[in-house]
This record gives sequence, structure tokens and C-alpha cells, in this order.
Amino acid sequence: MHGINILFKIFVGFASFLTLLAPLRVSHADQSAATAPPPPSLFQLDEIAPGVLVHQGETAMMSASNLGGIANLGAIIGDDAVAVIDTGGSLIEAKTFLKALREKTTKPIRYVINTHAHPDHVFGNGAFRAPGVIFVGHKNLPQALAARGAFYLSAFQETMGSTLEGIEIIPPSLTVTDQAILDLGHRNLQLVAWKTSHSDCDLTVMDQASGTLFAGDLLFLRHVPVIDGSLLGFLDVAEQLAAIPAKRVVPGHGPAVADWPNALNDQRAYLLRLTADLRNAIRKGSGVSETVKTAGREEAAKWSLFENYNARNATTGYAELEWETP
Repeated sequence: MHGINILFKIFVGFASFLTLLAPLRVSHADQSAATAPPPPSLFQLDEIAPGVLVHQGETAMMSASNLGGIANLGAIIGDDAVAVIDTGGSLIEAKTFLKALREKTTKPIRYVINTHAHPDHVFGNGAFRAPGVIFVGHKNLPQALAARGAFYLSAFQETMGSTLEGIEIIPPSLTVTDQAILDLGHRNLQLVAWKTSHSDCDLTVMDQASGTLFAGDLLFLRHVPVIDGSLLGFLDVAEQLAAIPAKRVVPGHGPAVADWPNALNDQRAYLLRLTADLRNAIRKGSGVSETVKTAGREEAAKWSLFENYNARNATTGYAELEWETP
């Protein structure tokens, strides 16, 4: 039985993320229209602190019509160089991001930092491949991309069509096991690799000069949190994140900038409610198919895309919590 449960966890963590992230089918005409990149001037890249630029993605599922542009993206400018944080859900979006960034600065891009392996954060990597550019990620990111990258591309090709032309799965050449410092020229970025939580390869970026924390998908605002790793790990990491002395935070999804650490409150409440509901159901002997219909639902009104992700989160959490020691 324990072996079956392990296989069940692997299936949930690997396959269901794609099923729920994938958009509705779009017509070929819609795909063709979507492949025309918007002018850089229409790609909103705002300076939220001196030298810190952020683009806010849509709170939506990835689709051809939004070019896969659902994640928040960032860039930090030092005296000597620039670091890019996540690259978007398509090469089209990433090229537009690069052009918009070049309107802000001509300094060389030295680092491209991926906060984790999900397509909406890494599919645009190819637009930034150039001599001297170093791709950076969690120590587990190369393995995650090797295991899932081709699968992600194949699965999304059916629904996003030509929007995904030219996508390269580019692993990091510089990995972070615990912590690392990147120097952009009188501007240090502190990178922290976290244990399994949202995913198994989450990395945060702290700009020490401005006190801005790029949390990646360790923080969701308005967009319901997504668990592709560990429910309990997600809760534990949230508590550790709250101790970081940041002035502001950029989440992976939702409003591009928020106060810190208050931004964690809604996510923590959702994860705690989901955990409590799952434990109660397991204690009563309720099966997973019955439990996922109601677990966490008390929090539904606070979140967009709740119906897209909550049942999956509950399924992942159930598989984890049913083996807890009473």
C-alpha cells in the first residue's frame, strides 16, 4: 500500500500540474494572431524601487492569446550588469521583455535566474541566451527540467500551437545548494534555495540594496496557491520567509509588488485551512475523491482560479498527510 501511495504522489506531482495549467483549446486563427509580439511599449515594465523592474503577468491560465504571460518577471540593474528574474511562458513574451528592458538600460545581462521549473517561468529562456550570460537556479532545477521539460513542451504544444515555436529548455550552469551572492556591481543579490514546498526547486532572490524580495511561486497573491511539491513544506517555508527583513515583495503571481510580510497572510490562511480540512477528513476515514470536493473550500472567495487548482492541491495534500503519524 505504501508503494502504491508513493506512485500516486509521483503521478500527482508530475502530470496533474500540466492538466490543470493547460488552457482551453484555441483555434489556429487565434494562435496565428497571438504570435505577433506586442510592441515593447505595451509590455509594462515598472520600476518599483531604484534599479528594480517588474512586469506583472495576467492572473489566468497559460494560453496562446496571452502568450503564456501569466507569471511576474523582473530585472535588477547594478553598476556593471543586469540580472533577469524569470523569463516568461513563451519566446515571444521573452523577446518583448528583452526589448522593453533594453529601453531601460544598455548594461550587459550577466545572470538569468529561474525561480523554479514551471513553464510560465522558464519557456522564455532562449531569448536571453548570449555570450557571457549565466543561467542560475536551484540545485534541483537541472534534474527537474531534464525530467519535465520535453513533457511540458509536448503537452502545451497542442493548446498553444505556434506560440511555442523556438522554445529551448535551458538548464542553469550555476546552481545554488543553500545560499549564494551575485554581484552586479555595488549591488548584491542574495539567492536562497528552499526545501520542497511549492515545487522541489524553488529559489528566492533578495536585492540587498533596495530590500526587495523576489519570492517566485513561494508567494501567490489573488491567484490561488499551487502545490506541486509539499503542503507541509509550503507552510514551513512560508514561516521562514516571513523572517526575511524585506521592505517589499514581488510574488510569482498576482499584484507585482506588496508589503512584507503581510503579503503572506492570505496564502498562509489558505494552506492552514486546507491542511486542517484534510487532516479532519483523513481522521474520519473519508476517501480522497470525497475529500477534495470540500477541503479548503471555505477560502474560495479570496482567490482567482480556485476551481482550477484547489482539487489538485487537496489531492496532493491528501497523499502527503494520510501517512502522518497520529
